[in-house]
Amino acid sequence: MHKALVACRAGVGSSLMLKIKVNEVVKENQYPIQVEHSSLDGLNGFDGDMVITLIDVAEELEQKGIPQKIIGIRNIMDKKEIKEKLDASLQG
Repeated sequence: MHKALVACRAGVGSSLMLKIKVNEVVKENQYPIQVEHSSLDGLNGFDGDMVITLIDVAEELEQKGIPQKIIGIRNIMDKKEIKEKLDASLQG
């Protein structure tokens, strides 16, 4: 079972919408992913293996070198994009 954190800077609005879409994709495809939600402040105590966030935040996190796999989403309403990125992440 994978553990994913859906996060944005404030932890409201965009990341909440993204969490809903990620949960829909996880359920529809029966992915072994448990999804949590937080602001970026919640990253410090997060012990999972994936962080799902908006593309601009993903670029910032990659520069910080956090240990989790970072998945950057361009369009939070695009379930096809979310599925493709989760597929790629689960395979590698």
